[in-house]
Amino acid sequence: MESDKKPPKKLSLSAQIMIGMGLGIVAGVFFGDYCAPLQIFGDAFIKLLQITILPYIIVSMILGIGGLTPEQAKLMAKKAGILLLLFWGISFAMVLGFPLSFPEWESAAFFSSAIVELPKKVDFLSLYIPSNPFYSLANNVVPAVVLFSILMGIALMGMQKKEVFLEALGVAAQALVGMTNLIVKLTPIGVFAITAAAAGTMTIEEFGRLQIYLISFNVAAIFLTFWILPMLVTSLTPFKYRDVVGMTRDALVTAFTTGNLFVVLTVLTEGCKQLFENYDLKKGKTDTYVDVLVPISFNFPNTGKLLMLLFILFAAWFSGSTFSLAQYPSFVFSGLLSFFGGVDVAMPFMLDLMKIPSDMYQLYVVTGVINGRFATLLAAMNLVIFTLLATASLTGVMTLNKKKLINYVAISLLLTVGLIGATRLYFSVAVQNVYTKDQVIANMQSMVFPVPREVYKSADAGVKPLDLNKPALQRIRESGVLRVGYDPDNLPFTYFSETGELIGFDIDMAQLLARELKVKLEFLPIDRKTLTGHMESGVVDVAMSGFVMTTPRLEKIVFSEPYLKTAIAFIVRDYRRSEFATAEELQKATDLKIGIPAAVIDYFHARVKAYLPQAEIVAVDSVREFFEINAAQLDALLLDAEGGAAWTLLYPKFTVVVPVPDVVKIPLAYAVAGRDREFADFLSQWITLKKSSLDFPRLYDHWILGRDAEPKHPRWSILRDVLGWVQ
Repeated sequence: MESDKKPPKKLSLSAQIMIGMGLGIVAGVFFGDYCAPLQIFGDAFIKLLQITILPYIIVSMILGIGGLTPEQAKLMAKKAGILLLLFWGISFAMVLGFPLSFPEWESAAFFSSAIVELPKKVDFLSLYIPSNPFYSLANNVVPAVVLFSILMGIALMGMQKKEVFLEALGVAAQALVGMTNLIVKLTPIGVFAITAAAAGTMTIEEFGRLQIYLISFNVAAIFLTFWILPMLVTSLTPFKYRDVVGMTRDALVTAFTTGNLFVVLTVLTEGCKQLFENYDLKKGKTDTYVDVLVPISFNFPNTGKLLMLLFILFAAWFSGSTFSLAQYPSFVFSGLLSFFGGVDVAMPFMLDLMKIPSDMYQLYVVTGVINGRFATLLAAMNLVIFTLLATASLTGVMTLNKKKLINYVAISLLLTVGLIGATRLYFSVAVQNVYTKDQVIANMQSMVFPVPREVYKSADAGVKPLDLNKPALQRIRESGVLRVGYDPDNLPFTYFSETGELIGFDIDMAQLLARELKVKLEFLPIDRKTLTGHMESGVVDVAMSGFVMTTPRLEKIVFSEPYLKTAIAFIVRDYRRSEFATAEELQKATDLKIGIPAAVIDYFHARVKAYLPQAEIVAVDSVREFFEINAAQLDALLLDAEGGAAWTLLYPKFTVVVPVPDVVKIPLAYAVAGRDREFADFLSQWITLKKSSLDFPRLYDHWILGRDAEPKHPRWSILRDVLGWVQ
């Protein structure tokens, strides 16, 4: 007797993927950063998925275009072009609308080398014209590969006896699809590895401080993915919502978890063909149109990619910059063109173009782990909907029901306004802008194991003058003490922490020097304006405090070789950044009042007047005086970019601007007492040694760039923080 029991129903691939994702999240939360090595397996899975993509693009595009007539090709270009403009319009409507949900904010950032860099130029010729198709294939230059395939397909259109070649390409396409199907079976394992690594390494703090952009972006991405785009196709075609979303389910999950649209192109292409077949709408050229539209549309800026421009508006809001109405056309047009190149090239370019601090790009990188996946999810849906609409239009199955379309537009507008309003309401309740960067720099810790030291806070410390007749090195070794002069208020080189400890880049350099000379340290405060007198009086052996090497000082003081070359910058209020961002804009300005530190005004006065002849130059006794007393009367303060960035952490309503392309560098060096050239030469060689070791780069990253400025703790995990099984 046969059993009535039915065999257990096999889980669908999407269900397996979701299980893999869920297990990955659980593993990441349980094991924490111990899951980081799983990223290797995730990367390997993504590379496996990429194996067939470029060959499939070439084969399918040549096959699809080569099988068209010239008339069919022209019709496809016309209708697909109109749809492309529609999708771009939808994208920019979201990008420009969602910043209305942003609350009030105040912030600043450490120095970034991007401040003084010129914007990267996109080489569109190399990107799109395959002078060497084999190079384009080997280096994954997808747009160039697409153009090669288009030209090859066009050449085949009018050829006789092309059927044999096209038939062979058809067989190759089927083989590539078969390869992809084999690899896709590994998706649950790959997704588990990727998700576990991400969940185990990303900190709660990284989510918290960027939640405004994360939430806004992802709300917009989900709304576009599951309402705007699929409902658009259901309004214009016979396809039903559940069938469109159901057909893309596996591919959407894969695209989301891998963060890679490239790897699901084959699956999406076959899914679009299958949907037309399921509705019995497949016609002679349906498959051909799909084969051509998918890879072509992949190379144009899609909704998922363009939504990334929301970060530029977020960065402007976050950094306190403002957009004038005249800037929005440039933002839209330049943003669209720049995204033809690539997000990683377009973002720095757009930040610079819109006069936003370039170091905001670091925040974009942090958000990429999450937002990149939602952007890929949206891009996958964009590709599907665009292909379905364009193919339906070309094959004559598109329907236009005015009532249905008007309802769709009206409901979409209401939902958009409601989402923006609800998001803003949430931010007003849940997000409080507690500015902490001032506390970060005020509580930074030394990176060098301290040597015995004495810190004097008064210039009249009662110490005996040094015997400058003796060579400095002999004098230091005999006394067992290295005396270092410092400016007590020169961030980030020498300053006092909130706890009263003398810290900074040059303090750590002095501690390194004393440790290697095996002597103690004595720090004595010196006045920048009377640096020459200090060096001649024999109060200190060396001044290490971010002092600028100038011609007047060189006449009276012996310096070491420069240990740092910093760009001259202007410190201005955030909202005035655009006025100082370029030499062209700056030289248009009239009635400017520029402050220059009194210690170096004799050197920089003539140079600033030559650059800005109409500007009034004002001496400022100290940098802190500018922020707390003179800022209302002065338009800007001339300062080094590294130091200026550190000061803006304490005064976040100001920002650092280096006018481009006229970037001028000034050297910082150590001043030696008694014009001791032997000691100066020794310091120069020592600086060279430190730069060749790990010491100098480590200190630069910490004090200047702010990396690890806040102590990092192991990521919270159940294994460590609940069960206590590991320390």
